[in-house]
Amino acid sequence: MIWNNTSEGEILWLKPYYFIESMESRPNITNQEELWKMKPRNLEEDDCLNKDSGETSVLKRPVLLHSHQATHSNQFNCPQELQHQQELFPKWRLPIKIATVVSSLTFLYTLLREVIHPLVTSHQQYFYKIPILVINKVLPMVSITLLALVYLPGVIAAIVQLHNGTKYKKFPHWLDRWMLTRKQFGLLSFFFAVLHAIYSLSYPMRRSYRYKLLNWAYQQVQQKREDAWIEHDVWRMEIYVSVGIVALAILALLAVTSIPSVSDSLTWREFHYIQSKLGIVTLLLGTIHALIFAWNKWVDIKQFVWCTPPTFMIAVFLPIVVLICKAILFLPCLRKKILKIRHGWEDVSKISKTEISSQL
Repeated sequence: MIWNNTSEGEILWLKPYYFIESMESRPNITNQEELWKMKPRNLEEDDCLNKDSGETSVLKRPVLLHSHQATHSNQFNCPQELQHQQELFPKWRLPIKIATVVSSLTFLYTLLREVIHPLVTSHQQYFYKIPILVINKVLPMVSITLLALVYLPGVIAAIVQLHNGTKYKKFPHWLDRWMLTRKQFGLLSFFFAVLHAIYSLSYPMRRSYRYKLLNWAYQQVQQKREDAWIEHDVWRMEIYVSVGIVALAILALLAVTSIPSVSDSLTWREFHYIQSKLGIVTLLLGTIHALIFAWNKWVDIKQFVWCTPPTFMIAVFLPIVVLICKAILFLPCLRKKILKIRHGWEDVSKISKTEISSQL
């Protein structure tokens, strides 16, 4: 997976390239076990994790071998003993753990506000909300949080490089690990966003919604109101649904272009533009989608149940922080320095201070 340090701190969904060794140049291999020991090498181990320079970057796109020269390892039966030695989804572990933790905490928080609070205060049972309404408040929260986590390490990496004054000093291990799992974070974000869209489309099909619709109609008749049209609420709904659809469409484009068979057909400039520029646009649209959904609820005291803020306020906090940091790093004074550092320039004063402090 590749992170382009030549950009201005943009965070890309990581793009895997695999160097598949030609079997024509290996005539002495006779058994399957030797073939499986020849595991295809990941270019990130050779180019991205450069031990001499200490940077997790590569400056040019690797060239793959022709398809008629390549032999995929899955064409052979893996020996039983080697199957147990292989790790199971090693790069998915951290994203899945974080997604699980965020989902669990958000579910408990929403359950407290939407179900437990009315049960305790007014003895109303709203447990029917759990399968659809509560879950559909968890999904967008997790999706936008994971999407922000795709672009946050780029901000941190830019700040670290500005502090060090060079790109040749290694990033901390935790930051390296985070960068190498950005693709998985992005795909999980897309997964939760699709679920959010499907759950939202299911709202009119719910029996509880139909009963509420009948109640609203009856209340309108009781109040002798001929028109229940609320102008600002109509505009709110139209705008935030439209923005959400566009955000999901661009997120789908990002997910598709992260597939190796698709990304290999793109030039590096095309891939960089889609994953970097459109990725930030997606995060911005997702944040706007949440803000417009809230509309005037930001100042509604009724939204603060047991002195706790509504879910959408918590959901937009991290994306807003990432977007603000991106905007600050995009200022000409900082951007020029970051680009110089990523092209090999070193701040001698900061390097000298670092060397002196390390000697002490």
